[in-house]
Amino acid sequence: MIPGRFFKSVAVVAAFTAIVLAGIGSSSPRAKATDDDNDDNESRIQRGLEIAPVQLNLDGKNRALVGLGSYIVNAHVPCNECHGAGPAITQFQPGNNPYFGQPAVINPATYFGGGRDFGAIAPGAAHIISRNLTPDKTGLPVGGHTFSEFVQIMRTGVDLDNLHPACPPGVVNSTCIPAPFRADLLQTMPWPGLSHLTDHDLRAIYEYLSAIPCVAGPPAPSVLHNDCS
Repeated sequence: MIPGRFFKSVAVVAAFTAIVLAGIGSSSPRAKATDDDNDDNESRIQRGLEIAPVQLNLDGKNRALVGLGSYIVNAHVPCNECHGAGPAITQFQPGNNPYFGQPAVINPATYFGGGRDFGAIAPGAAHIISRNLTPDKTGLPVGGHTFSEFVQIMRTGVDLDNLHPACPPGVVNSTCIPAPFRADLLQTMPWPGLSHLTDHDLRAIYEYLSAIPCVAGPPAPSVLHNDCS
């Protein structure tokens, strides 16, 4: 009986030792560094600054917010796929399309300049076109919208430009939005995942959009036009 008890005791001690060692290992400097990396945004901030496809204007900007905003819109949610001009595949420079096995290089001339056509919301109705998100001469992004307006857009999808009025009853044409669709909304916004971002993340996106170059877009009175200077 004694040998059996001895070996059982050894097994219990060995198991306890393994648990203790595992606990020590998880609190080691290397493991702690991994935990810290998950807990703060510094790595995302740095990566965001590295992958920004355009020259950033950091004058008067919060570097950390700009970097985090870049990470969100370029690595986490590729917003330029919808907010560049033309089909999504044309967001890259000629000869730099990763879908053709080429190194990916975003076309800075159309970056966040808007113009992607999602088609008509209903037969014969207005086409839904992505908006120009770059800053205008005021330095404010999304064509001069304030941060509170930006949050409102992202949370509710409201179209503060009132680009397409509601169609009169029984009338559908290329300038209006027919029922049952709401003419006061952007139709494709709020994008489901984006509407749940924290206020801090939205502030980071706004700060990043304030730091990218202005894209003038087509001439006024196009809603895609930005007065850059």
